[in-house]
Amino acid sequence: MHRVKKVKLCDNKEGIWKRYSMITVRFNMFLSMSMTAVDGLADSTEVVEMEDVPCQFFVEKHSWEGLRDIIHCSRKYSGMIANKAPHDFQFVQKKDENGPHSHRLYYLGMPYGSRENSLLYSEIPKKIRKEALLVLSWKQMLDHFQATPHQGAYSREEELLRERKRLGAFGITSYDYHPQTGMFLFQASNSLFYCQDGGNNGFIQSAPVKPVDIKTQCSGTRMDPKICPGDPDFIAFINNNDLWIANIKTGEERKLTYCHKGMDNVKEDPKSAGVATFVIQEEFDRFTGYWWSPSAVEDPSGGKTVYLLYEEVDETEVEIIHVPSPALEERKADAYRYPRTGSKNPQATLKLAEIKTDHQGRIVSTQDKELVIPFTSLFPGTEYIARAGWTSDGKYGWAVLLDRSQRKLQLVLLPPALFIPVTDDPALRQESLEAVPSDTQPYIIYEETTDVWINVNDIFYPFIQTTEDEFTFIWVNESKTGFSHLYKITSLLQPGCYHWTEGDFKCVIKEEVPLTSGEWEVLARHGSKIWVNEAAKLVYFQGTRDTPLEHHLYVVSYDSPGDVVRLTKPGFSHSCSVSQNFDFFISHYSNVSTPPCVHVYKLSRSEGDPLHIVPEFWASMMESTGCPGDYSPPEIFDFPGKSGFQLYGMVYKPHNLQPGRKHPTVLFVYGGPQVQLVNNSFKGMKYLRLNTLASLGYAVVVIDGRGSCQRGLEFEGALKNKMLAIAGAPVTVWMAYDTGYTERYMDVPENNQQGYEEGSVALHVDKLPSEPNRLLILHGFLDENVHFFHTNFLVSQIIRAGKPYQLQVYPNERHSIRCPESGEHYEIMLLHFLQQYL
Repeated sequence: MHRVKKVKLCDNKEGIWKRYSMITVRFNMFLSMSMTAVDGLADSTEVVEMEDVPCQFFVEKHSWEGLRDIIHCSRKYSGMIANKAPHDFQFVQKKDENGPHSHRLYYLGMPYGSRENSLLYSEIPKKIRKEALLVLSWKQMLDHFQATPHQGAYSREEELLRERKRLGAFGITSYDYHPQTGMFLFQASNSLFYCQDGGNNGFIQSAPVKPVDIKTQCSGTRMDPKICPGDPDFIAFINNNDLWIANIKTGEERKLTYCHKGMDNVKEDPKSAGVATFVIQEEFDRFTGYWWSPSAVEDPSGGKTVYLLYEEVDETEVEIIHVPSPALEERKADAYRYPRTGSKNPQATLKLAEIKTDHQGRIVSTQDKELVIPFTSLFPGTEYIARAGWTSDGKYGWAVLLDRSQRKLQLVLLPPALFIPVTDDPALRQESLEAVPSDTQPYIIYEETTDVWINVNDIFYPFIQTTEDEFTFIWVNESKTGFSHLYKITSLLQPGCYHWTEGDFKCVIKEEVPLTSGEWEVLARHGSKIWVNEAAKLVYFQGTRDTPLEHHLYVVSYDSPGDVVRLTKPGFSHSCSVSQNFDFFISHYSNVSTPPCVHVYKLSRSEGDPLHIVPEFWASMMESTGCPGDYSPPEIFDFPGKSGFQLYGMVYKPHNLQPGRKHPTVLFVYGGPQVQLVNNSFKGMKYLRLNTLASLGYAVVVIDGRGSCQRGLEFEGALKNKMLAIAGAPVTVWMAYDTGYTERYMDVPENNQQGYEEGSVALHVDKLPSEPNRLLILHGFLDENVHFFHTNFLVSQIIRAGKPYQLQVYPNERHSIRCPESGEHYEIMLLHFLQQYL
């Protein structure tokens, strides 16, 4: 008989965290498992009693084939609803006063019967019948278009980007849009395509359009395509780690940078332009490395000048690691630059590409420009360029800079005049330096510091300058109060006299007005947005003001902040998108009992009170599909932790629960930063396997302890300098994980040697049980994020200690399991292991 380990549930480092030094943070919870609808128990089903003196436990026991049938059925259900919801919305207002529709709504979605995302649209009517439910029809923008590469053959660059973005969907996964011309640009089927609808060219009436394949002379995959806002005939893209532009009308192409040599040897080819590095993508959620200026400068002859701000990276000093290649039969290994904690990071700088065209759109000249003095001299101590872009008028480029400890952040403005032509001729360089206006300098318009860590956010809204010496913007700060909140900030721009020291660039803060406050959070990470209505002086945002378990859309005045008005209905968790005219919003919402639906709401405002905004249900884009037949939603509960914080959890009760019977309990926990498992959203897709466990007679408990997100920096910061990793794709030695993540939470090794040793599970295998069948390790052999080295080293240490273990390797999988057969096997393995040995 098998003993059931009793686990003490507590939230702080004084309890279970102290005992184990650190809790799971890099557990790969990819499993989209879904258990499902077990329509009827197979012949392999057997109800057994699992004895543990002096108790008896009641669970259903299945053969491997029986579990496979259950998993197979459940994955059918999850496949029906996963990735089906429309997303990436773009509202375009129609100007036909006599027409029946007010807007055309573009989005990505997976039409019924399709297995890939496509570009779609729906028409929003001006009038509706309130007594009837209007479901908008999904219409194809593209005519008979297959976006997924033949046989799913993605290039290495595409495959790795999908890993970093955790993309599971196929087809068109993103697009760029130019409002004035109605141009859509997207990457698909190993090429780039564009089509047009709306804008100055009018709308297609009924028939889908055939997208134009943008031809090229480039070899290899063109990545990260973007439309030039100032001249939409031009696009930019990355090819072989360099930046290119192309005119889609004339076919003219031009390579802008020459950083990469195109060599097979990674060691001899360390530079790139316009490409975000591994750590920046994986740990900071920035997936691009270049940014078009928002407008063009026109000359009297009709020509234009446009700019591209881009990041140039030199990885010469970054360690090279080798990971087995997917082509295992060729016995090859892929080489990657991978900065392990405590080692050298890539060296990054910002540069400017200037493109001049004539009145016919032909490229007259291109010029590569660099900062007047090196980036490291301008901003000493900067380790990461976390975000970058342009102000809406194109007057400044901007960047968010972090030091290595990630406890100091600077928001800087960079005028284009600060960049001079790149040249090896000292005389020409001196001539360019002397031509720089004397009042040109960078500006550090805001600075944050903390003794915990800074969570980089995506919220920065700069207003157009009304006076030359002031710059006003909306920003999210978490360090000030410990909770992410909106602030309206005005910085004084005081040009120096070319004294190039850090102190000269830091601006005085004239005003910093909190727009929101309290022990709740404005959602600001992982692609979160705000929508600013400058005419009404309102800002729309998403947050957790009502409860940390639900996300809602709110609005507040930035002119006279005070009342915060919720626009979405309680009892659900929402993900919203607001139209450009602030007259509609879309909500993708659900709760633990209700699968997701997507609804369109009309916003009506009062003339006298700008905050008197009434949302009215207008139409449905997707109704809830309904739960599987055997689905029983979890129950959310809360309890006070010893640290004084209220903790939240949820429990899946055994479906065959009867008074007097006892059931084995599975504790499901992530325990690390940036993740919240317990909230009021539907769990029947990504975590449907937890319902399956309950259907087999297990009780499943999920806890968000200290360290999880959406609860403030003090709550999350309990993990600082003490983390632990276990189980799936595990970090077993923190010295071997990357700089950006590890040092944020653990500091550099030289400052926290004890924490690194206590947090590395491979150094404590003597504490593992000596009983067989207590430890199961699962890992993808090709994992380029948490390298298989971690499992290899752990197993070696376990063997040396004479401890038992089980290991399941997935030879053709990376950090995320993507092959359906591998995913199914993974789920069966987990269920079978629990069934046999718990």
